[in-house]
Amino acid sequence: MSMEDDNKSIVARWFNSFWGKTCNLDIVDELAAPDMLLRYSLHEPRSGRKDIKAFMTSFREAFPDLNFWGVADLIAEKDYVVGRWEGGGTHTGPAFSDFLIGSLPAATGRKMHFTGTTVLRLKDGRIVEEIGLDDGVTALQQLGLIKVA
Repeated sequence: MSMEDDNKSIVARWFNSFWGKTCNLDIVDELAAPDMLLRYSLHEPRSGRKDIKAFMTSFREAFPDLNFWGVADLIAEKDYVVGRWEGGGTHTGPAFSDFLIGSLPAATGRKMHFTGTTVLRLKDGRIVEEIGLDDGVTALQQLGLIKVA
């Protein structure tokens, strides 16, 4: 198996176990580098396993049905893997203040569904960086945090 195939396998496990319908936070210790960087446009960047676990815990408490899934084959080149995805969830949990643009009060019942592309960098079988470009404007509109004229 090539390095690219190995990296795609690691990222597929990460997407399924971390971002999928059921989150298993043990995957962070298994696949993430200790100082992994996680960056998406909707949230402050997260760094390190503890910070990444805390982020996902609060995100899933606020959006208990949160789920993201791949919509195309993963593409790999050397240490990089690129994936396209879609997903979202319904805000039925506690207040959520992690969005850069504003906060949601508890249990708004608002749904978000959006898409994105993520580039992950791996080193020695661990994810060191996950940088995503998402359609955050759509999610923020759906959640009522921004209005479009």
